[in-house]
Amino acid sequence: MKLANLERLRIATLPTPLQYAGRLSEALGGPKIFIKRDDLTGLALGGNKLQIVEFLLARAKAIGATCVVTCGGTQSNHACQTAAAAARVGLKCVLVLASGVHNGLQGNLLLDNLFGADVKLIEAPATSPDELDRAMEEVSEHLRRQGEVPYIIPLGGSSRYGAAGYVLASLELINQTTELGIRPDYLYVAVGSGSTLAGLIVGAKAFSAPYRVKGVAVYRPPEEQKRAVWALAQDTAELLGLNVTVEPHDISIYGEFLGPGYGHLTPEAREAIRLVARTEGLILDPVYTGKAMAALIEHIRVGWIGPDETVIFLHTGGVPAVFAYAPELTD
Repeated sequence: MKLANLERLRIATLPTPLQYAGRLSEALGGPKIFIKRDDLTGLALGGNKLQIVEFLLARAKAIGATCVVTCGGTQSNHACQTAAAAARVGLKCVLVLASGVHNGLQGNLLLDNLFGADVKLIEAPATSPDELDRAMEEVSEHLRRQGEVPYIIPLGGSSRYGAAGYVLASLELINQTTELGIRPDYLYVAVGSGSTLAGLIVGAKAFSAPYRVKGVAVYRPPEEQKRAVWALAQDTAELLGLNVTVEPHDISIYGEFLGPGYGHLTPEAREAIRLVARTEGLILDPVYTGKAMAALIEHIRVGWIGPDETVIFLHTGGVPAVFAYAPELTD
């Protein structure tokens, strides 16, 4: 296996805890819910993208890059964590951000500024990766003319090197379930660009995980997501030399919790955020984890997940965005 040989910059605080959410489990009448706290990875108030960016920044360093260029929406967790990680390793960072629902200097956008990122706002939907890619190429060409050596990180870090981060994270998680003596039935996770889900699916197959990975779409309709995740998962397995085959039916993504679209808070996500806050003292975000938790809650309530089963919820971070949505989250 080539995973151990991939270049990586150690940035994240690992392993992150796997905690039993007893009061949340009780409030929902079962099942047993465990929360994988990838909101505690360290930089930029934590989040899953650090485990992806560790591999991508290592590649940037390897080619002699002087700066990294990436993209997202104005409240992008990925962009914010990339900016923080770039500051940690001494690289300049340029963020190409699509004007979205919350463009004020708050939440992740405020942190981008504090980390010293050069933020370039463009008039394009955050769900238009082609437009974002073109904008990043234009920015990178301008940087080259200035003598910089840019390294482009795709939206969400969605490349096979980025997804490798969550193949490795799968091994960490499986080891923790063994230590706790639990055998989870499901793993729920929000799906944005797809790098985390692709890595989790490959990791689950490679390490014979007992759980089935369930994605909740927060960015694009599920059929679009499935095609992208399938291709990325296959590419990642090939990169790592893994003898696993990812089939289309291995990819499960629920699209009914997306609401009006990326970045729009739904009533179900608002309820989920408040319930988790008031039972566990944990903060979910309106864009990603709130919608993923809304799916988990609904699936428990309709009986798709039984009271005797065990679920892991992957907390992917995003806490800074809560402050940008304050009027929508408060009474």
